[in-house]
Amino acid sequence: MERPASVTVIAALFFLVAACLVTIGIVEFVAPGTLSMTRAAGITYGRELDGPKAAISIGAGWALVGWGLYGLRNWARWCAVVLMVVGVAGSVPAVSAAARDLTWRFFWYGAQIMVRVVIAWYLAASPELIEAFARK
Repeated sequence: MERPASVTVIAALFFLVAACLVTIGIVEFVAPGTLSMTRAAGITYGRELDGPKAAISIGAGWALVGWGLYGLRNWARWCAVVLMVVGVAGSVPAVSAAARDLTWRFFWYGAQIMVRVVIAWYLAASPELIEAFARK
């Protein structure tokens, strides 16, 4: 059975996040202090506490899950679901804080939550996807 196109897109998103995190880590190693430690803290996952090592190691983890999804590995499907659920839980405070003013941030964080929920639900509950991963 061929890999569904949707899995390829989701794996590409994982590779994109991994590339972003690794790039942030490399920039911080090469030129410390050039990037704000708190700006974009939602995607850097602890960089403000552990520096570039956290960004690079977590980026490598995202790349590993993306590689597993691309190869239709069932462990990667469940890791992706867990990462999406953790991302939703981590985004709730940002949405709550942005809800006071109803600025673009509220809609941006809300859209991120919706995308994560859709990806998690699709990976966990789609019969055709479960079959594709089971046949591998």
